[in-house]
Amino acid sequence: MEKRRIASLEVSLTGLGCNNFGWRIDEATAHRVVAAALDAGINFFDTADIYDQGHSEEFLGRALKGKRDRAIIATKFGMKMEGAGQGARPEYARSAVESSLKRLQIDRIDLYQLHRPDPNTAVADTLGVLSDLAREGKVREIGCSNFSATQLQEASRAAGAGARFVSVQNGYSLLHREPEQGVLTECQRQGVAFLPYFPLANGLLSGKYRAGEKPPAGSRGAAGWGPKVFTPENLAKVEALRGFAESRGHTLLEMAFSWLAGHPQVASVIAGATSPDQAAANAKAVSWKLTPAELREIETLSE
Repeated sequence: MEKRRIASLEVSLTGLGCNNFGWRIDEATAHRVVAAALDAGINFFDTADIYDQGHSEEFLGRALKGKRDRAIIATKFGMKMEGAGQGARPEYARSAVESSLKRLQIDRIDLYQLHRPDPNTAVADTLGVLSDLAREGKVREIGCSNFSATQLQEASRAAGAGARFVSVQNGYSLLHREPEQGVLTECQRQGVAFLPYFPLANGLLSGKYRAGEKPPAGSRGAAGWGPKVFTPENLAKVEALRGFAESRGHTLLEMAFSWLAGHPQVASVIAGATSPDQAAANAKAVSWKLTPAELREIETLSE
């Protein structure tokens, strides 16, 4: 598995998103998924306190018991936690990090991320307390999520001599190209790592959906998830992309991951898994080294 850098962290090019832990898969299955990810060369595990209201962190912490040296653990704070609070105020950040450390059963978080901008808190105040947490050894690096290019610029100016965001995690896929409207350029300018989530566009790029056919039973499409994604237009794009990939001996899933990995700003493609086989498939999916010409053709098909 290829490794890339997020500041001082060396992470696998495929990362395991743990948002399914708790509400979609039970703890025993989560442990098997984590074990399969480690076996496949994945060392980057991304969760958040809000995922199943803390259960994801708890499952991940127990799954990595005795394996801490093999894992880079990332989590997030800022979304509403029932009975605890929300936001990016310094006092809440301190409370949230202690709760996450306890649930994960670790003494330091490798990458601690603000889950979304807080319009009620100056980013300088948040960066100040995160910088203190880094000095105290509670976290190694700090990042953000769902930030625009303008917000990244503001955060850079506010950081001063203290710790600064070294990564941004936003939704990005062949069917969701918003980061190309400034965020990727800003990442390159600042040297900030980009972490794409939803790389398969709610599963539409997984290969399981076909135009003119009903979504498979139990899938996100069958459950009515992502109505803005499962459109006739997108399904037509998927068929064109599938044809491109299969004509070159690859799957649609491999193309979706490898296209993201072809962007130099991308440090790790964050993908969830509900089974060990899915975790292993995701790990292998970044192995296709696309040429510049192939990248351009894929982008044309997806547009």
